Amino acid sequence: MYLVNGTSATNGTNILHCLSTYNFGNVFLSIFTITVMLVGLPGNIVALWIFCFRMKCWKPNTVFLFNLVLADFFLLISVPFRIDLYLQDNYWRFGPVWCRINLFMLAVNRSASIGFMTVVALDRYFKVVHPLHWISRMTLTQAGWLTGLIWMAVVALRIPLLATNLHYQDENVSLCRSFNSYEVIPPTIVVHYVAFVLEFFLPWFMLLFCSARIVCILRQRGMDKKKNVRRAIRAVGVISSVFTICFMPNIVTGLGAVYIKYFYPNDCLYYTLLTEIFMVCIGFTYLNSALDPLIYVFSSAMYRDALMAAISQLGFVRKYVRAAGNRETK
Repeated sequence: MYLVNGTSATNGTNILHCLSTYNFGNVFLSIFTITVMLVGLPGNIVALWIFCFRMKCWKPNTVFLFNLVLADFFLLISVPFRIDLYLQDNYWRFGPVWCRINLFMLAVNRSASIGFMTVVALDRYFKVVHPLHWISRMTLTQAGWLTGLIWMAVVALRIPLLATNLHYQDENVSLCRSFNSYEVIPPTIVVHYVAFVLEFFLPWFMLLFCSARIVCILRQRGMDKKKNVRRAIRAVGVISSVFTICFMPNIVTGLGAVYIKYFYPNDCLYYTLLTEIFMVCIGFTYLNSALDPLIYVFSSAMYRDALMAAISQLGFVRKYVRAAGNRETK
């Protein structure tokens, strides 16, 4: 069933374009997000424990990675409510206020993850390609100031989600989406849409540039065989891959839906199909919390060493317990 437009009982004058009652991606999203929670939560708890209790010294790179962990917890707090939404066939049960907060936290996770992944990649780039640049010699204090600026920018760009009622309710329909198909998009949501697109393309091109530039420069210098240099290349490559896998699908499908809406406004079938695929692709943004531990391992030798030391100690404890148990049985 498709409605060319519909008036929200909650939003008053907001009219939705081609509202569909079909939600074919809910089963996939339910399974996918539950899997992300099962993988991402333990991985990020371990990462937080290592950063807080196992890291002997901190560098600017460590500060950025630690804040990436914090950004992931915004997602992990919010995702259970999205899982409930998918299990309820896209029926939002928690009211308009928590709808705003939930979508705000999801958007903050996305923006902060993009910001800190980009900064980590740029840090690797400058240390390898421009080792004498002042950015390569950034102090912990400067890294802290940069981290604060990133969080301020992230929160400021997502304030529109708190200032706009994103809960659509009409009869048996109760939606909680930051990408509702408005006939006339509220100005605050326009800011959200523009930020959503730009925060992908600008960092993505920067990541591609860093990856290509690192490889080219190091090959010209004949340094691409060195172990530490190969690690830097892998770190930027992993960040670029995670970034592309998690954030590109929803950008492509979202822009496709916008194209259909403005050039073929009466084609509700294809518009709704693309918007439903877009909602499925939004689920891929949740995947970044499960994949971010890979970034920690490839981007920080100190994190990697602390993790291996913890695993080694755990193995020693298991052997000790097993040996003690064997002695007791004797």
